[in-house]
Amino acid sequence: MPHDPVSYPDRVTDAPVDDLRPDVGIVIPTMGDRPHFLSESVASIRTAGRVHITIVKPPSVALDESLNASVDHIVDDPGLGLAAAINTGLRALPDGIRYVSWLGDDDRLAPESIDDVVTELDRSGVSAVYGRCRYIDADGNHLWMNRSGRFAGPLMLFGPQLVPQPGSLLRRVDVERLGWLDETLRWAFDLDLLLRLRRDANGIRFLDRTLADFRWHSGSLSVGGRRGSVSEASRVRRRHLPAVVRPLSTLWEAPLRLIILLAGRVLDWRISR
Repeated sequence: MPHDPVSYPDRVTDAPVDDLRPDVGIVIPTMGDRPHFLSESVASIRTAGRVHITIVKPPSVALDESLNASVDHIVDDPGLGLAAAINTGLRALPDGIRYVSWLGDDDRLAPESIDDVVTELDRSGVSAVYGRCRYIDADGNHLWMNRSGRFAGPLMLFGPQLVPQPGSLLRRVDVERLGWLDETLRWAFDLDLLLRLRRDANGIRFLDRTLADFRWHSGSLSVGGRRGSVSEASRVRRRHLPAVVRPLSTLWEAPLRLIILLAGRVLDWRISR
């Protein structure tokens, strides 16, 4: 299947000069145990647009000197889970930041993608914009393209989560008003926030462009904890349903969880070939 050609730098570059004053802030939570992936992630953000990059890491972890020089801010992980780490980074962003997101330390943004998403956010006034996302293996080889479009937003409540978080941007004022990420969730906090932005803010919108790469490998939290992730997403969908519909959701949630788990096994099989 054809896919968008993209190229990424293999090393970090200098942080942007202070007087550019970026409108976008991206948080990278990391345990510091994947330095090569982390370096790729930071370098890809620099090619995506003008961004304030904040890394959240455990206090005991020391980053490479070149990484320290290429990001804008480093804060300590409070050790309360991934959602709490991301919230810590989001809250630490400068006051002038209007749009926010986070990126896994093994994922990458597509070149010039930030500028395109900001343009759409400014034009539409919605609370979040997402696009297409490539799935890649640990070596960066293309596995599959998430080509979900406008239908993915409404489907979140009743079907699989096909709105890619990597590459998306969220309007900071809406995220803050809705109380940031739910720190009681281990995996599905992105789904929960998107559902709240869709229901309680100005909605979400699809941009017909490949915005990011999601790295599918055993070290990924959502891949390694797939069964728990699928179960938690099911609980999140159910709690966002209208109360009158919630009891009926058992009719489709069980087969839906099975389908999602099988889809993950197909990707594992493609990697192992």
